[in-house]
Amino acid sequence: MIREIALDTETTGLKPEEGHRIVELGCVELINHVPTGRTFHHFLYPDRAMEAGASRVSGITDEMLVGKPIFGDIAQAFLDFIADAPLVIHNAGFDMAFLNMELQRAGLAPLIFERAIDTIAIARRKYPGAPASLDALCKRFAIDLSERTTHGALLDANLLAQVYLELCGGRQPALILAAGAESDLAGLIRRQPRPEPLPSLITADELAAHAAFIDGLKGEVIWKQYELPAAA
Repeated sequence: MIREIALDTETTGLKPEEGHRIVELGCVELINHVPTGRTFHHFLYPDRAMEAGASRVSGITDEMLVGKPIFGDIAQAFLDFIADAPLVIHNAGFDMAFLNMELQRAGLAPLIFERAIDTIAIARRKYPGAPASLDALCKRFAIDLSERTTHGALLDANLLAQVYLELCGGRQPALILAAGAESDLAGLIRRQPRPEPLPSLITADELAAHAAFIDGLKGEVIWKQYELPAAA
């Protein structure tokens, strides 16, 4: 079983070294790349004003954050939720810098960068030269963006979870080895059979050559128990 956390933040601005803070944190638990339904989400009071540009992007205003907890109040709960899981982040350098700044301000040890899985880097390797923003990848994979009128940490973490699943190979069924076992992972999409089987790519000459090879083997040959497919 592989446990990972898809994670996103919204911030007051772009640079933690200039005193900007996290104002929203959203996490989505994944098991074997599939969301389980468990999430961690908080709006946070940053003790400073939102920059106008950041507020336009996220839709978060200073008034919305009054009375919300500070990061230090939820820091341990956040660490307990992520535990030792790898962190799936779109543009990991940005979010990790903010998270580590907040953790250090709370007197806690920073996260090591090596535990971050950067989906931008994966997308750029897989689709060189193509746009790699979260919006662009959602459109590439036909993921519904209708709710994304503004950025939001939990919304974006959920979208990222879907993008990451596609980057890992798409919505394929879990490998279940135990007879009759059923997966209880939320959202698991099982592959449906094709309406019509694909035609065989084996030629008549290849079938004949294979049959001749089998006939030349001595003793009991297990392959003889199975009927060879007819050539297209």
